[in-house]
Amino acid sequence: MQNFSRRTAWDLASSDLSTAIASVKRQGGELLDLTLSNPTACGFAYDSEAILAPLANPFALNYDPDPRGLRSARESVSSYYADHGAPVDPDAILLTTSTSEAYSFLFRLLCDPGDEVLVAQPSYPLFDFLATLDDVRLIPYPLFYDYGWWIDFAELERRISPRTRAILLVHPNNPTGHWTHHAERERLEALCACRNLALIVDEVFLDYPISDYAIPPAEPAKTFANGPHPALTFVLSGISKIAALPQMKVAWLATFGPDHLKAEALARLEVISDTFLSMNTPAQHALPVWLAARHDIQSQIRERVATNLVALSACGLETLHLEAGWAAVLKLGKADPALGLLEDHGVLAHPGGFYGMVDPRLVVVSLLTMERDFATGVSRLREAFAPSAVQWNHASKHLVE
Repeated sequence: MQNFSRRTAWDLASSDLSTAIASVKRQGGELLDLTLSNPTACGFAYDSEAILAPLANPFALNYDPDPRGLRSARESVSSYYADHGAPVDPDAILLTTSTSEAYSFLFRLLCDPGDEVLVAQPSYPLFDFLATLDDVRLIPYPLFYDYGWWIDFAELERRISPRTRAILLVHPNNPTGHWTHHAERERLEALCACRNLALIVDEVFLDYPISDYAIPPAEPAKTFANGPHPALTFVLSGISKIAALPQMKVAWLATFGPDHLKAEALARLEVISDTFLSMNTPAQHALPVWLAARHDIQSQIRERVATNLVALSACGLETLHLEAGWAAVLKLGKADPALGLLEDHGVLAHPGGFYGMVDPRLVVVSLLTMERDFATGVSRLREAFAPSAVQWNHASKHLVE
């Protein structure tokens, strides 16, 4: 009998929800998918000629690999951060094929087998697979909800052990839409500097603040690429969200911190990257063009998110406070509602437990869903669940009685 590694010993059985989805599709039933978050499948208008043209750059025929990525590509990433008011040295940037690969590089850089990384929960379950494949233990620390999401610092500090090597956060969080606010950032950075821990910050949703639509405007959130950086800090992002081009497989990590730690980290990361050299040359040459053209697709996404938030607000369902991103968390009137929504109403939403949420009444919907489908879907949700006395006020961004 073939032996397989323990790191791939996942439970591969289909969940009840997956089985129900397959059954609905097999029977030809109507399915309103409120979980769709792939921007290329959400009806946005892409300028295909402008996107594909830079892939024909004749310089892409030359192979002259740089383990950090082509200088021109890294300079375009620096320009992106300059637009966010953050000066970033191109030499501090290392290109990867995805943020998943960037996480893997960092786990290998920071952790020996069995070492631990603390990660906020709720969060996206992908981290569990990435950590397991690199023999790293993920230890969750909670976000709690009180008219907004907050880091539970008492629990965070309690879960630091002698084997903890880093704290990981998503800024803004997916799917809660929680920004790491200034006071939280200062406390995290001080904690990491004091305990000799690295700080890993995923900023793929940085360009999608809900505060753009708030009245009065909220203080804009800042990238962690802005200093000072008292602790060794890694900021991750990529064009999957920034330019809504997940298929092009271009991401990066930027390294900050005290000079001696930063220099040592970059030297080691360069060896890790040089071992794989996974970035393809055509995409690196195209990156400056794709980043420069990001504003049009971002405008379309922001308009879609704003329209769907208005529909959600009007339906009277309880929506937890959100500040950024493409998702909304709803609290419905019964436990574990996702399966019933699918089977009885033809509406697919993610159960909150998929993201580690402990309240069984929570579901997550994608605000990228095409407007007509989203309006129809939330209308069915309203019919299935009596309107709550609490709803989200879209103008003020607060839960109101």
